[in-house]
Formats: sequence, structure tokens, C-alpha cells
Amino acid sequence: MKVIDFLESARRTLISFEIIPPPRGSSAAEVYEIVDELIGFAPPFIDVTSHAADSTYMEAEDGSFRRQIKRKRPGTLGLCAALKYRYKVETVPHLLCRGFSRQETEDALIELNYLGIENVLAIRGDDTAYRKTQPHGRRVNEYALDLVRQIANMNRGRYEEELLNAAETDFCIGVGGYPEKHPDSPSLEADVRYLKQKVAAGAHYVVTQMFFLNSEYFAFVDRCRAAGIKVPIIPGVKLLTRRHQLHSLPHHFRVNIPDDLVQAFEAADSDSERREIGVDCATRQVAELMEAKVPCIHFYVMKDVKSVQRVVRKLTA
Repeated sequence: MKVIDFLESARRTLISFEIIPPPRGSSAAEVYEIVDELIGFAPPFIDVTSHAADSTYMEAEDGSFRRQIKRKRPGTLGLCAALKYRYKVETVPHLLCRGFSRQETEDALIELNYLGIENVLAIRGDDTAYRKTQPHGRRVNEYALDLVRQIANMNRGRYEEELLNAAETDFCIGVGGYPEKHPDSPSLEADVRYLKQKVAAGAHYVVTQMFFLNSEYFAFVDRCRAAGIKVPIIPGVKLLTRRHQLHSLPHHFRVNIPDDLVQAFEAADSDSERREIGVDCATRQVAELMEAKVPCIHFYVMKDVKSVQRVVRKLTA
């Protein structure tokens, strides 16, 4: 079943989750343990992130450094299939522009189509220290808009090469939205214009970057609606539970953390106290969003599964 069908038929605010594949060399068992903790909340879908190759430098015994190129977390497609059929839940693999050619993306979409996975999230992806050189004749999607167009073209039976009587795919396409503005966008208004282009190209719904002030989300939705964007806009929620996140989240995701929450975290004496503060703050945030009848709450789980459980239990009891 498609994400957009869940959203349009829901009579209450849905709850969905986003997880990451295990590191290279690790077992899928650790992901199953996380999903075991979440599946009881009956999420209609679970997102699985994707990661392009990156470069690292390894020190040799002689003191020299050797550059290594690898994907630290491969397995998005296989994990999506495993979760879909193990737990009978829809999965949403993330597809990236960066690090993949259009031909590689097409191959991934064909595999997903064969596996019966109907939903994808099309995003540009993070900058990495490695840019793969593409063979002659291969093209890349520079922006998420290009990726949305490629997926939408396959939904019409248009592939990278001219194929006679090519089968149409039927993917539901999600895209990202940024309540506090994408860091590369020149203005809030321009950011919404770019999002509108993705929707016009074929995106069925939007899921936002994390935010900690609901006023940012509501203002973002208002800007989108004023611009003529009518698709569902799902708020993305991240729990703040550890002190280092005060700096890592703004650095990596360009989000603003309210100063009262910052001060509370800085004044806390222990990690357990910070977790309590984060859970209480997220509970209030999500309660307000649910009261506003948002279509779905999308939790960025990462390793905070126990804390996420506590928030969802409080709000769905």
C-alpha cells in the first residue's frame, strides 16, 4: 500500500518511524531488535535511510595514510525487503542523487519494483568527501527535482534508454521539506518554490526535516499552502536526549534548538536527567502537533528507540 493512500484514508494522526541500516559488517539483527520495539505501535510505514560512498584515510604501519572509499552503511534495499515481509509493514527506501548515476538509480528502482516495494523518498543526499567519477555516457541527478522526474518518468514507462513496450512502475514519491529552510536555498520563499517544483514533477507527499519549535512547522505549512502546494506535509520529530546533540544536530542538520531547552540540558547533572527532559519536551511537541491534526508524526529514531517508545506510549495510551 502506498504512503499517500495511508495518509488520505487515515482518521487520526498516524505514527511512522525512520531507521538506519547497520554499519558494514554488522548483522541485520540489531535493526530487527529496534523494529521489534516499534512494530507494536502499528506504523503504516517505516523509512530506511541510504548512504553514499565516502572517503576515509587509514594510517599504515609506516606512518603513511591511504585513502579508502566505501559505503559505511550499505543494504537499504535488502533491509527494506526484509522488513516488509518479516513484519508485514510498508517500507520507504531513501534514494539519493549524490553518489549514484541515473543508471544505478534505475537499476535500484527496478529491483524495488520486483520486490513489491511501492514507496520511495527522493532526496539529494548529504555532501561527502568523495565524489564518484562517472563512466563516459553516464548521467547523474544533480538535485532532488531531477530524481523525482526520473522516478515519475519510470511510472510512465520511460527509462534511461528507449525501450519498446516498457512496463510502467507505480511508485509513491516522497520528498523532503525544510521548515527552517534548506541550507543551500537563498531564501524561505525560494525554498518553497523549489519544493513546489518537486510536487509538480510528481511528488505525492512531503516529510520535513526535524524541528524543535512547532511554530516553524506551522509557518512552513502556511507558506506551502499559500504557494499552492496541496500534498500532505508530514512533520519530522527528533528527540533530544544527549548533551552532544546540542552541537551535532545544528551542525549536521542546520536546525535551531530553543534556548530554554539548551539551558535545561546544560544545567542537567546526568544523562538520565537529560533523557527525561528530552522525552517531556518531545511529548509536549507531538501532543500539540496531534491536536492540530497533522497527517502523521514521523520519528527519526536512530538509537533513541526506548525514548521514542515512551513518547508514543504517552500519546497513544
